[in-house]
Amino acid sequence: MSLTLSLQPPVGTAVLFLLAVFHASAVPSAAQVDVAAGREVRIPRVDTQIEVDGVLDEPIWQRAAVLRGFSQYLPVDGRPAEDPTAVLVWYSPTAIYFGIRSYEAHSGVRATLADRDKIGDDDYIQILLDTFNDHREAFVFGVNPLGIQADGTLRDAARRGGSGFSAGGSGGYSIDLSPDFVYQSSGRLTDDGYEVEIRIPFKSLRYQSAREQNWGINVIRKVQHSGYEDTWSPVLQGSASFLSHNGTLVGLTELNRGIVLDLNPVTTSRITGERSVTGWDYEGGEPELSGSVRWGITNNLTVTGTANPDFSQVEADVAQVQFNPQSAVFFAEKRPFFLEGIQYFAMPNRLIHTRRLANPVAAVKLTGKVSGTSVALLSGVDAVSMSFTGTDNPIYNFMRLRKDVGRESTLGMAYTDKIDGDNYNRVVSADGRLVFASQYSVTFQGAASFTRRADARTAAPLWQLSVNKAGRTFGFSYSMRGIHPDFRAEGGFISRANIVNVSFSPRITVFGRPGTSLESWTGSIRLSGRWNYDRFFDGKTPNDPKLHFNSAFRLRGGWRVGTSLLLESFKYPPELYTDYAIESATATGTDTIPFTGTDRLYNLDLVMSVTTPQFQRFSGSSRIILGRDENFFEWAPANVFFVTVNANWRPTKQLRINARYNHQQYIRPSDWSTAGIRRIPRLQMEYQLSRAIFVRFVGQYDGEFRDSLRDDSRTNDPILIFSPAADAFVRAGREVENDLRVDWLFSYQPTPGTVFFAGYGSSLEEPESFRFNRLRRVADGFFFKLSYLFRM
Repeated sequence: MSLTLSLQPPVGTAVLFLLAVFHASAVPSAAQVDVAAGREVRIPRVDTQIEVDGVLDEPIWQRAAVLRGFSQYLPVDGRPAEDPTAVLVWYSPTAIYFGIRSYEAHSGVRATLADRDKIGDDDYIQILLDTFNDHREAFVFGVNPLGIQADGTLRDAARRGGSGFSAGGSGGYSIDLSPDFVYQSSGRLTDDGYEVEIRIPFKSLRYQSAREQNWGINVIRKVQHSGYEDTWSPVLQGSASFLSHNGTLVGLTELNRGIVLDLNPVTTSRITGERSVTGWDYEGGEPELSGSVRWGITNNLTVTGTANPDFSQVEADVAQVQFNPQSAVFFAEKRPFFLEGIQYFAMPNRLIHTRRLANPVAAVKLTGKVSGTSVALLSGVDAVSMSFTGTDNPIYNFMRLRKDVGRESTLGMAYTDKIDGDNYNRVVSADGRLVFASQYSVTFQGAASFTRRADARTAAPLWQLSVNKAGRTFGFSYSMRGIHPDFRAEGGFISRANIVNVSFSPRITVFGRPGTSLESWTGSIRLSGRWNYDRFFDGKTPNDPKLHFNSAFRLRGGWRVGTSLLLESFKYPPELYTDYAIESATATGTDTIPFTGTDRLYNLDLVMSVTTPQFQRFSGSSRIILGRDENFFEWAPANVFFVTVNANWRPTKQLRINARYNHQQYIRPSDWSTAGIRRIPRLQMEYQLSRAIFVRFVGQYDGEFRDSLRDDSRTNDPILIFSPAADAFVRAGREVENDLRVDWLFSYQPTPGTVFFAGYGSSLEEPESFRFNRLRRVADGFFFKLSYLFRM
């Protein structure tokens, strides 16, 4: 019998060479344990330390367990990974060590000297450690090929179906990059890929109190040249749980965190100036002292306190385009004290939003997990300037508990309390996530608010129910959510009250054969309705019914394309136009009559989106919305043109340039005049002098134009808006606002908690859009921040 293997050159030569290199450099020694994907792993415990330099040349690596056998998760699960990966792992009494050999035979490795948490455009590795082995949440430690870090937490979830809005769908997990952990990493490029060395001290983790314990583990590898995501332990897209597919580190013993006591003193100062009648008025400049202390009471409970926490922002928030003025815009928390352990406060609705503590004087927080129950408590005192009364310090109290039930389900409750003198707002809530039959999950939440403002007292409910099937080929989601008009969450964030939303969205996914251009296609239909709260319970038709047809394509090489057709109608919202009137011509002059608006507007929109692969130096994405939509300025139909373009250019490994442009325009069908337009270009440039030092420039222009308003859908008469200053209705004339914001920042951050920031920001305005010849500075400011992390 003879066996012949025939490979066509040069492909055959390349494959044989790759196999030879992989065998020679990654074959385990006799002392190593070679572990196939998804199995239990017993890693060696060795009382030693090594230098984390990105070179796996210490003898201990020859004794490490080796995790190999990666498989593809996205876009098509279950296929062998095209690029081999070997992960070596062992632990000492005080830390766990990972050595990663990532082989790349198809294209150049994407690697830049990026800032922390900014490695999404590079090749990277993410290590998931479920230290409680409960399949609910995992620590995430990410590194790019140069060892640059990106860390956070991953909450368990099922794969989310694609839609035209997301240009090809998304993965089955969501990583919150807000938390920062102290760990060491270093990496280097090699002839056949890259190597990374990681040390994660147990002092930076929370874990069980048992003497011997098991941890869940998985490793995700992102390969940018193909757009693929591979995992060591195979994960199925049809599963309702991502973390349930973890492998297991078994028999970890005698882990020693030592004393966990972090002191983080901070000094900040800023000088702010504004233009006045006599020139410029500046104030500030005095150094402000603040700080925080973090104490690990046990392996799994941490208490943190802060006094006069520093300001969080070193540049302006990214401007957001608002499509519906009835919904508030959300801005995420950025302050370090509140970000630590923020995942423990998460729930289906944002009933806890720590940014409500706008200018805190002091705060204390307890977070952790005890006997399968996550615990999160926070109390804070805000400044008098944030008080409704103007004389009291608002006091906030947040409590969140979440209990593990069964293998992957949870039940939770929350309580929030804001006290402002004799006024208060209290919210109680119960929620849960139930996972069953491997593919199905049910999420629910019920809450009630109790509010006292002056002499008025109100109580109102919030409720939500969603059912999801995560199937690989077929899946669906169904959800109902209601918020009473009197519901208040003054310690949380509710974008819009007085609504009931109901939606049903089935989806189907088709996977292409290996090697074909189409890797996957997801088609979905979303049928939804939005009612005013009382209208829903009166059994009436929806205020805003919608029918969306979505299609998402993932193409070979990392391209993603999405399309959506939107059929919608919107009922006239009188609460938005209480200060509107119409100037109507009469035989004797003019008369002011109430503005009632067209009862219903009908929309037809086409959405198209494209996301490029991650090329060696460039990546980009764009979304265009065209069609007929509502013009909220005049409550009339409009031809809309919305564009969002985002481009990333990395001409060198140290320089990163991001350009973003948002365009929102409403054109009247009657005469093709522009009722309103908003254009927001934003440019961000960062130069990374070293791993810890960068210089950043951000420039953002916000140009808005609104034409003189008229009753375009009915009478074409001028619209009047009530002016409190004139105590009368006045014509809604043309409005123009052109603002330019420029920010400079120097940053030195060798480790989380140890930073030096120095920056300058300036706000300017001009009368005509994008002329740049009559810019007038209206405000500016200098700031610096210096903090140091003392770790006992």
